[in-house]
Amino acid sequence: MNQLTAHRREYTRNQADLYLAFELGEKEWKLGFTVGFGQRARERTVFAGDLSGVKREIEQARRRFGLSKEARVLSCYEAGRDGFWLHRYLIHGGVGNLVVDSSSIEVNRRARRAKTDKMDLGKLLGMLMRYDHGERTVWSVVRVPTVEQEDSRQLHRDLEALRGERTRHINRIKGLLASYGVRMRVAGDFLHRLEIKRLWDGRPVPLGLKKRVVREYERFDMVNRQIDQIKRERADLIKTSESAEVQMIRQLLSLRGIGPNSAWLYVMEFFGWREFRNGREVGALAGLTPTPHQSGDEAWERGISKAGNRHIRSMAIQIAWAWLRWQPVSKLSRWYQRRFGMGSPRLRRIGIVALARKLLVALWRYLQDGVIPEGAWLKA
Repeated sequence: MNQLTAHRREYTRNQADLYLAFELGEKEWKLGFTVGFGQRARERTVFAGDLSGVKREIEQARRRFGLSKEARVLSCYEAGRDGFWLHRYLIHGGVGNLVVDSSSIEVNRRARRAKTDKMDLGKLLGMLMRYDHGERTVWSVVRVPTVEQEDSRQLHRDLEALRGERTRHINRIKGLLASYGVRMRVAGDFLHRLEIKRLWDGRPVPLGLKKRVVREYERFDMVNRQIDQIKRERADLIKTSESAEVQMIRQLLSLRGIGPNSAWLYVMEFFGWREFRNGREVGALAGLTPTPHQSGDEAWERGISKAGNRHIRSMAIQIAWAWLRWQPVSKLSRWYQRRFGMGSPRLRRIGIVALARKLLVALWRYLQDGVIPEGAWLKA
């Protein structure tokens, strides 16, 4: 088929809708257009972030498929590095857009399967049309936060990143000293103790090593100061702010076993702006739902899905252990002790995941309806 024949191809469609799928890369974006099932997709490439190029390609696709300017445009892309700003731009320009959870997109179950950007575009377009025609379970659509809601997550995520950096600095200092047989606690008057420290043969710490350790400690000290600054900022907000999110944080802080770190993270990352319809959605978004495998007479559990929010999942496990200590007579703690308390360490670790999921649902109901978890104690 020559180029002229391909250019004059007539496209058939059931309705005047234009479907658009994005494959977002660091340097370029691939765009796929179609108007219905069974139609060959129109593929175009623009530079990453070239909004004028995206707008131009949409208009050219309208003319290519013979659509009017009033034709509806529905697009989608996978949630990832580019976040939600493109979604806001598309919505502002009159394009209906869906941000899709990447882990919910169905794939071929072959052990080794072909994967190209062209195939990804075709898969996204097909699933977008299926979703638009009523097949709502074809994938999971991400609820996009507002700019303010997204910005409220920066504080605790910055604090989490700084704590990770602090741990790396401590481990690096201890590793450098351990290579010379020196073991010291990285805190307090560390630099003074380093000056008077002696090796096994009585010699002082070598000068090159000492300078490197001092520079590493200075970076550690700077991270510590930033952590303290963020904690003070968070404490001031909890005391003075009248926003709905901070009110929810205060409500969680009234429960024993819940501290500022977990309360802030739960609200700003999870409960503050997401709209859950039931407890199953709460557990699924945290990645704490089981993944059963059943085929014929064989059936077993493959553990939790881990497909949800990793920040919440990590904190939920920590709070579940704290709940057992600070809320020993609550219904959830008694359920855990009855089912897993006398089991092996492995069984108790499995049980704590189940407790974390149940506790998340209980805290969601507490914030939504004011129902205190049964048997739980409130702080004085």
